[in-house]
This record gives sequence, C-alpha cells and structure tokens, in this order.
Amino acid sequence: MGENYVRVGGRGTSRRIARKEEDNWTGAEFKNSQEKRKEESKNSYISVGRGTSKIKFGDIDTTSQRPSGKGMWVSSGRGTGKRFIK
Repeated sequence: MGENYVRVGGRGTSRRIARKEEDNWTGAEFKNSQEKRKEESKNSYISVGRGTSKIKFGDIDTTSQRPSGKGMWVSSGRGTGKRFIK
C-alpha cells in the first residue's frame, strides 16, 4: 500500500482501498479554494451581532496576516501572572 492510497470504511462494517486525493484544507490550496468560495457567495447575507443585523458576505475585508502582539501583556499560570511582550 503506497502513499497514494487510503483505507476507507463506514462505521467499521466494510473496508476498501481507494486512491487518496490531495488535501485542500491547509496551505495555499486552501487559501485559493477559500477565496473562490467567498467570491461565489459575495452577494449572500450573513447575520452578525447576535443575529440583530445582517451584512453582505462580500463586504467583509480580507485579513493579510496575524496581528502582532508586541507591546501587550499576556497572562500566564491560570491568570495569576503576566508578562510583557517586547
């Protein structure tokens, strides 16, 4: 059994070997599929703010990267201590 095959079975009642497809839930492939899905549903409405209002899905900005934590305090040890991130 090579790396291109995977065992498939439902609830342990059957077994078969099938060709494994490429993973698309992480990395650049996932980002591309996510952008494609967002583009297809940009005219759909989603509810925000505890369901009290709604906005178009296409109006949500795309984030570029994770925000930096510099200059913030971070709690540690069950919330009893804190340290400063330089």
